[in-house]
Amino acid sequence: MARAGVTTEGLTRAAAEVADEIGFENVTVAALARRFGVRDASLYSHIRNARDLRVRIAVLALAELADQVAAALAGRAGKDALVAFANAYRDYATRHPGRYAATQTELDPATAAASAASRHVEMTRAILRGYALPEAEEIDAVRLLHSTFHGYVSLEAAFRFRHHPRELGASWSRVLDALDIALRNWPSA
Repeated sequence: MARAGVTTEGLTRAAAEVADEIGFENVTVAALARRFGVRDASLYSHIRNARDLRVRIAVLALAELADQVAAALAGRAGKDALVAFANAYRDYATRHPGRYAATQTELDPATAAASAASRHVEMTRAILRGYALPEAEEIDAVRLLHSTFHGYVSLEAAFRFRHHPRELGASWSRVLDALDIALRNWPSA
């Protein structure tokens, strides 16, 4: 029997908060049960298992990130769009480290198709239209942008840049300048 007031959506949101507090890798059914003051078993009427819980966090985080990026992109093109997308991405990763980690979860094809994952690719492609890249080259550029953004925010979150004298925001701006130059001067195949 489901506990009154506990819903699948409420569990997912609470699990996302737990992920931000203690790390996505530490989210367990037991940790979530403690948060709700219930036994682990009582949560299984809302979730199948820990994997299901983690996938739900990933789907939630992908939607939140897509909404944040979409709002930042509105009415922008070219470098302005690139910078807005990148800053929204980095801001989300900084404010929600556990949820951001969840966005890297591999989803089965059906779940991925139903999630906001495809919105991320489409928004990235929208940025690239401002650079007039040939359509055949877009996937390579999408991969470049995602790997650069993910790499930077992951290294930043792991404090890998703490011993460097240059301020992180200044380096981030230079990275975005370099990406803009690369996209404007994309090599022909």
